[in-house]
Amino acid sequence: MRTALITGASRGLGKALAQALAERGWRLVIDARGATDLQEVADELSARTDVVAVAGDVSDERHRKALIDAVGGGRLDLLVNNASLLGPSPQPKLADYDVDVLERVYDVNVFGPLRLTQLALPLLRASAGHILNVTSDAAVEGYEGWGGYGSSKAAFEQWSRVLAAEEPAVRVWWVDPGDMNTRMHQEAFPGEDISDRQPPEGVVPALLELIDRDPPSGRYQAASFVTAGATT
Repeated sequence: MRTALITGASRGLGKALAQALAERGWRLVIDARGATDLQEVADELSARTDVVAVAGDVSDERHRKALIDAVGGGRLDLLVNNASLLGPSPQPKLADYDVDVLERVYDVNVFGPLRLTQLALPLLRASAGHILNVTSDAAVEGYEGWGGYGSSKAAFEQWSRVLAAEEPAVRVWWVDPGDMNTRMHQEAFPGEDISDRQPPEGVVPALLELIDRDPPSGRYQAASFVTAGATT
């Protein structure tokens, strides 16, 4: 049975991907900050597969180690670094960004997933596993007001790129899912109607195709499933 560890799985894209993998019979270890919402997802998915839910914050070392312990020392086929933090809403300009708040954004979006990946690498190497890092077009575009979140995702992408070069036995994909109708996206645009954005479930088929096709490490866009600067 293949095993996936998915962070940020209580809602949005993480939840939608967990549901899809459960349908395929994957064993799941899932995480989120909200224990109640996470347990509801675990209860739903447990009717289809083996699910371990571990509530906590990916910026906390004890929580990261608990996630690896929950894998059980067996195989880990897929690590999905999906949990992220938007930061203040509405998004402030860089001239006004509180650097202490920005440090917290980097803890969750950059350092937390990197450290979790470090802990997971022995299992991933042993299983010829895969890492799927959920990024954003804000990592490569200069959108006004997105300097904090966007720069954290740019750092996230760069360590993904370097890791791909350093770990040839492990696939590393960093994937831009595009705009989605999620709570975090709504927080980024307070008061705006984002109902025209696709639901997270609409992105999942592209992620499943990525897993099935197993292309080289690189940056992928879910909308077109094309690589940009793939690492070979």
